[in-house]
Amino acid sequence: MLTATDRYLARLIALPLFGTLVIAAMLLVLDKMLRLFDFVASEGGPVSVVWRMLANLIPEYLSLGIPIGLMLGILLAFRKLAMSSELDVFRAVGLSYGRLLRVPYMYAIALALVNLAIVGFVQPYARYAYEGLRFELRSGALGASIKVGEFTNLGSKITLRIEQSRNEGRNLTGIFVRAENRDGQSVAATAKAGQFLATDDPDTIILRLTNGVLIHDSPKFQTPRVLSFSSHDLPIDLPKIEAFRGRGGADRELTIPELVRVGRDSSTPPEVRNETRANFHFRLVEVAMMMLLPLLALALAVPPKRTASALGVFISIVMVVTYHKVNEYGEALGALGKLDPLIGLWVPFLIFGGIILWMYHTLAYVPGGQPIGVLERGAALVGKKIKAMFRLGRRKLEVRA
Repeated sequence: MLTATDRYLARLIALPLFGTLVIAAMLLVLDKMLRLFDFVASEGGPVSVVWRMLANLIPEYLSLGIPIGLMLGILLAFRKLAMSSELDVFRAVGLSYGRLLRVPYMYAIALALVNLAIVGFVQPYARYAYEGLRFELRSGALGASIKVGEFTNLGSKITLRIEQSRNEGRNLTGIFVRAENRDGQSVAATAKAGQFLATDDPDTIILRLTNGVLIHDSPKFQTPRVLSFSSHDLPIDLPKIEAFRGRGGADRELTIPELVRVGRDSSTPPEVRNETRANFHFRLVEVAMMMLLPLLALALAVPPKRTASALGVFISIVMVVTYHKVNEYGEALGALGKLDPLIGLWVPFLIFGGIILWMYHTLAYVPGGQPIGVLERGAALVGKKIKAMFRLGRRKLEVRA
């Protein structure tokens, strides 16, 4: 049962944890959004595709943001306790660091399970849907392939150009279209406006043109026929679009049980087996590290006495990001077959785990222990030297003036 102290810690951790998670996810989304807008615009796709693609990327960004949010949520909460001397009060009344970590580990276990569900089951399907949208844009699906101001070939017999498109391609203005028949007849038309309409045949649509001029030419005519119209329907056969591949074309699209099955299948090619094994262990170590983050956060949250240094916050971010990059490198080597994933991914986990356990032991069980005391003193010395350089430079300027 949670005590008043536990509930107090839970409130302190919740705000920075979820705040950091939301901010990290939004920053990743905004960075990707700009590139997706450029990609969709270059492919002539509607704006709505961008939002659908971003929605499918959110699970991936959450899997990256959850460990950082957990780390900073616990670290900032305990740093606040340390700076206000509340941590000393808790220690004085007999609450050990291990007891104070009960609530952080509740957060860690819950978020680790959530992250495991995301990377193991949700993210593969979301990634496959994202790749499917990219394929639809590049394959020339109508409605995502007609580029404004450019000539677009719909099959081998129809050429279309539009000046402006509104309402995601439903309302078109400034239209030029030319169509040819097998018997040599051709129709060219310009229209002020138009729109695409669906038909009962899924392979055919209607381009309804309004307020335009049509030129009909044929080998049987001595001169082309010209006529004006207020409305004219032009049937268009949709181009054949290659079907998108099935899910599982990449290891990131496989769930954890599927990775295990593919990795154990003796008929699987060695390069595919290496990729699946590496990705399987990569997902596991990323989730497993979350169980050590409360210890790291606490070790870095408590600054030396009589100081307000925030060096621990900086070091925590550097360590989490560095560990993630080391895992990515180990996964790449494992996928290439140059290094066994058990070595490339679990050895760094053991090394980082050993460092974290040493830091926590130093803080919790060594009298006056400060895991990053050397770095704190070094940072303070560097800060003093920089201040001295600024003071010296200011004095020189004053003398010259």
